Amino acid sequence: MSHLSLVALVSLAALAVWWDLRERKIPRALTLAGCLVALALRSAQGFEPLGAGVLGLLLGLAVSVPFVAAGVMGGGDAKLIAAVGAFLGPLQLVVALAFTALAGGLLAAALAIRCGAFYESIHGAGVLLMRLLRIGPLGERRTLATAGALTIPYALPIAVGAIAGWFA
Repeated sequence: MSHLSLVALVSLAALAVWWDLRERKIPRALTLAGCLVALALRSAQGFEPLGAGVLGLLLGLAVSVPFVAAGVMGGGDAKLIAAVGAFLGPLQLVVALAFTALAGGLLAAALAIRCGAFYESIHGAGVLLMRLLRIGPLGERRTLATAGALTIPYALPIAVGAIAGWFA
């Protein structure tokens, strides 16, 4: 991939982080523009890179939409992951998602410790995992909208994962 693609990816990630920290939302126009720029840059390199970008975009959506449906991730985060997938392609996106999960877990743990809710957060993560895997008693369904829910601006871990995935 070109240096222009890296600059575009870093710009998208930085804008998404800024917006998410400021508004706790990632604008649809930003993620759509990211997808279009990524695919346009890939199309200039030929059919195979474009196909990989489309597959990365679709994989990003496929991985993140269940979390949006469960109410534990915002739609802007899912669209940002799709845009990152369009830049990285499916193989690098898998690496980026692993770094994203690690960075998100560390950020969430730090926030939970700071707020004195670490054990409650660990329990909630276990319930979420059981809900996603559809095993065992599911307990109360907590979402981002649940009163008192600890939330993090997930664009930051996504940006960390995207940059790490680029260089991996």
